[in-house]
Amino acid sequence: MAEKRRVAIVGPAFPYKGGGAHHTTELAHRLAAAGHDVRIESWRAQYPGFLYPGRQTIDEPEGEPFPGTARDLDWRRPDGWWRAGRALRSADLVVLAVLSPVQVPAYLGILAGLRRGTPAVALCHNVLPHERKPYDRPLMKALLKRVDGVLVHSDEQAALARGLTGRPVTVAEMPAHFPTPAGGDGGGAVPVHEHLLFFGMIRPYKGLDVLLRALAASSAKATLTVAGEFWGGLDETRALVASLGLSDRVELRPGYVPAADVPGLFAAADALVLPYRTATASQNVWMAAEYGVPVIATRVGGFPDQVRDGVDGLLCDPDDAASLAAALDRFYAPGEPERLRAAVERVDHGPLWDAYTAALLGAARG
Repeated sequence: MAEKRRVAIVGPAFPYKGGGAHHTTELAHRLAAAGHDVRIESWRAQYPGFLYPGRQTIDEPEGEPFPGTARDLDWRRPDGWWRAGRALRSADLVVLAVLSPVQVPAYLGILAGLRRGTPAVALCHNVLPHERKPYDRPLMKALLKRVDGVLVHSDEQAALARGLTGRPVTVAEMPAHFPTPAGGDGGGAVPVHEHLLFFGMIRPYKGLDVLLRALAASSAKATLTVAGEFWGGLDETRALVASLGLSDRVELRPGYVPAADVPGLFAAADALVLPYRTATASQNVWMAAEYGVPVIATRVGGFPDQVRDGVDGLLCDPDDAASLAAALDRFYAPGEPERLRAAVERVDHGPLWDAYTAALLGAARG
């Protein structure tokens, strides 16, 4: 029988929203289901508002909250960081979910409160942000030098981490953690809608501007829905849509998309488009698979491993509107949307989660 351990995960959980909170919660559920004694140390106030322009919390949980969740951490109370670390001294493993270098001061305070010999792993969703500030690298270097191990989600991220620390770095593919509401299609015969979807938080590295230029250049006359929170640039996006003559083809739906609205967005789409300039791992490919929707993505991060080019989706070059326009033309060739959709398969994430948790539990051992 596998060794049962006391695991503390420090990271966002409900009422915080988004991928980080979902991942923390699902990880806790998976570890607990494997027989480990798990707790989540979450936040009552995670970031100053000016550092996170979107909506930070939601009123109703999406998915099942983890019962062993405390919400005592507060960015305004550094004295509480050390106390939180001291309270975690009984853990066999402390997992620090790293979403942004802004978390590092609090995590350093927690590490200072841990007694020597309590293993800690930095679980890095991104080792460094896609859009970097001068302080990002020194902060992450300070953190990664003080933990016992690092877990990342791609070889590219592993290389970044190894450039910042001599601690062991482990790579594990990120399994699906977003809750999928009822209504997923899962493939089959579906009419071609001549409609595309761009979904999720909207930041410059995700390449929405590239998609808009590609849509204007493509011979396909598909429409597009853009659904998600804008981290700036909404007025500029509206102006770009107008300047490209796409006002009657592009619907902008700015703001957080509740889980209950997701099935309808995917049901109306022939494909999900991910025109990212850079990427690590994305849950959106797995989400599209749950709804039987092909993906058109760039060759960055984990997309080439998640999307089978010409089989269940298409790949194109990043930051290249002409390459993406050609992919849109290929996608809308006669019979192609139906053929690609028919090949989309739901993924059994149970084995992926088993491998992921095993990698995490072993990450501090090298």
